[in-house]
Amino acid sequence: MKLSDSIEQYVVGRHASGLAFERGESNLTAFFRQVGDVDLGQVKTQQVLTYLNGSETGPITWRLKYRILFRFFDFWFSRGAMPELLMPPARAKVRQTFVPYVYTRSQLRALLKAAAQNHNPRQSVDRQTFRTFILVLYATGALVGEVLSLKHADVNLEAGMMTIRSKNFGRSREIPIGADLRDVLRKYLAWRSRKSFKSTHLFVKKDDLPLLNRRINKDFQRLRKIAGVLRHDGGTYQPRMHDLRYTFAVHRITSWIRNGADLNRMLPALAAYMGQVGLGSTERYLSMTPERFRKELAKLSPIRGRGHWRNDKVLMAFLENL
Repeated sequence: MKLSDSIEQYVVGRHASGLAFERGESNLTAFFRQVGDVDLGQVKTQQVLTYLNGSETGPITWRLKYRILFRFFDFWFSRGAMPELLMPPARAKVRQTFVPYVYTRSQLRALLKAAAQNHNPRQSVDRQTFRTFILVLYATGALVGEVLSLKHADVNLEAGMMTIRSKNFGRSREIPIGADLRDVLRKYLAWRSRKSFKSTHLFVKKDDLPLLNRRINKDFQRLRKIAGVLRHDGGTYQPRMHDLRYTFAVHRITSWIRNGADLNRMLPALAAYMGQVGLGSTERYLSMTPERFRKELAKLSPIRGRGHWRNDKVLMAFLENL
């Protein structure tokens, strides 16, 4: 059996069993491109090792690729389609501490400028769509998947409200949006109308089909490089689109501190605004605020307040101006 045939049959089987096997398919295809369409039984241990040790392969990616290949070869060995392949020794699991990235305001401006100026007819996403997508992420602190799922009907510009729906229990919410974001969305919807898009999804590709997570993340990494946004703090990963959520939270907290706001009251609201069920997950953003605010934070011990945050008029005024 040829390697190409074995990969095709294996992928079809994974999908038929209900598995989302996109990453596995991508890795097996990359291995095939490196090795060539040899007979399955001719694959050598050294070829596997060369693929695993490819350029820019971190320890977590290495182990992921290893598991995919191990299960693939074990599958065909157990069915008598190939002799047993001696896999290279697996690397020890490396414990890593993930550190989110907080964009500076100048970096955000660079990203938005690059999104507005980077016009490439071959790209599947219009620059107006991409720029608005980034602004909505930063202005709401929503998850990438939540913004991808937004429908046209979820935005009420007259009321200044946005409905964010989530598959996770307790995360769906209706949030107020500020005047600046309303203006951005108003212009985007007018542009969308001129393009005659018919999809119910708010953000679509040039072909009027919904944006896909994998595609938009890949485009964002390309845009980030064009904008020259890099991290130099020794972090494992370069800035991601998801980090706009952390940036939203940290920027809001630092703004509140500057204005003397009561964090004991504001943090529960921030948790609700971001769709976080518990306050503890929001309090972690405090440790990410700049050092110059630590003295103020030491005086503000987050304590859960009573009463519904929507009933606080002063608080709602804050949120509407985010």
